[in-house]
Amino acid sequence: MDLTYPPEAEEFRTEIRGWLEENLPEGWFDEGFEMTPDERKAFTEEWTEKLFAGGWICATWPQEYGGKGLSLIQGVVLSEEFSRAKAPMRADFFGDTLVGPTILQYGTEEQKKQFLPQILKGEVRWCQGFSEPESGSDLASLKTKAVLDGDEWVITGQKVWTTQAQFADYCFLLARTDPDVKKQAGISYLLVPMQQDGIEVRGIVQPDGTDEFNEVFFDGARCPKENVLGGVNNGWTVANSTLGFERGMSATTGHRRFEEEWRLLVEQAQANGKIADPIVRQGLARYHSKIQILRINGLRNLTANLTGEKDMGVAALGATNKMFWSEMHKEAMELALDIFGTESLLSTVGPEKGSWPATARTQGRAAYPVSPMVSSFFFSRSETIWGGTSQIQRNIVGEKVLGLPREPKPPAKG
Repeated sequence: MDLTYPPEAEEFRTEIRGWLEENLPEGWFDEGFEMTPDERKAFTEEWTEKLFAGGWICATWPQEYGGKGLSLIQGVVLSEEFSRAKAPMRADFFGDTLVGPTILQYGTEEQKKQFLPQILKGEVRWCQGFSEPESGSDLASLKTKAVLDGDEWVITGQKVWTTQAQFADYCFLLARTDPDVKKQAGISYLLVPMQQDGIEVRGIVQPDGTDEFNEVFFDGARCPKENVLGGVNNGWTVANSTLGFERGMSATTGHRRFEEEWRLLVEQAQANGKIADPIVRQGLARYHSKIQILRINGLRNLTANLTGEKDMGVAALGATNKMFWSEMHKEAMELALDIFGTESLLSTVGPEKGSWPATARTQGRAAYPVSPMVSSFFFSRSETIWGGTSQIQRNIVGEKVLGLPREPKPPAKG
């Protein structure tokens, strides 16, 4: 494992740091800096334009598709500096982190030219149409179907837990296009316009009042024939690539949000005397230790990728990483409730309002006055589910890493 960066990477780090200091709002790096809701709204609108002008959205993409063509180490440095500055680095998570890389890998030239520039500019928003009421962990059993009618696919079925579907322009959707073959073999990956008749989005309200999760009903919705990604009936292979992007965390930045949470937990425990409780101290020590394991494993992954060396231990980390950090965070948020106690019910926690690290669930959309920490607690419950449940991840580790026999299937009904 190499803990040093080459001189050219450090030069690039200086360039990124200078750009951030020049383009972030005045006072951003000052202790206690906050923005009013109106200021944050204006910042969000302007920041995407600045990111695009700077070329930092999807900067590792090839130049012919709008990226900067950054090397792996440059991409890592870029992520580290944005993370250090706590600056947003993307326009649309589902676009530039999930479906964008998938289009790069499997798309036709026409698909790349149509969709990638829109993703880079933040002009379209995406949602993910994978899970169904009866097909979550067993995704290959999905029942949503697409039937070719001339130059269009006609889609019928239901998806669930579809984040941000109410705002999306497109859905990258899995649908059954051949019911007469093995279930994994008859699935296609479609890029479906959302703003059309035949699609109904219903919000699923969460305990904190947010409703970014949705049910989506397709009743004769249409999709252009050419919007199949990776070929007809090849959607299972394509979807596994998308899930790989979803399950990952940036090698050397994924631990930083957790480190900030740990610091705030220690600060609160010291303030209210819970630090004297040996069980709380042990929980804090365990959380800190796991964060360091996550950090070190990230460096191991980075070193292996840069050197191209085959390391079975690092390969195993790829199968265990998502399960490790999601279960770690779920446990840590249970510890947070113990430390904050009844203060968890207040609308703010910690020494400063807004100090809790932001997640997808703590962006100011809560309908009820719950604290950011409690929103993070709620979100941690979902982290062991999305991108592959911990149970499924254990099966993958057992079968693919340890070489154990496949889990026996339940007996057929009747």
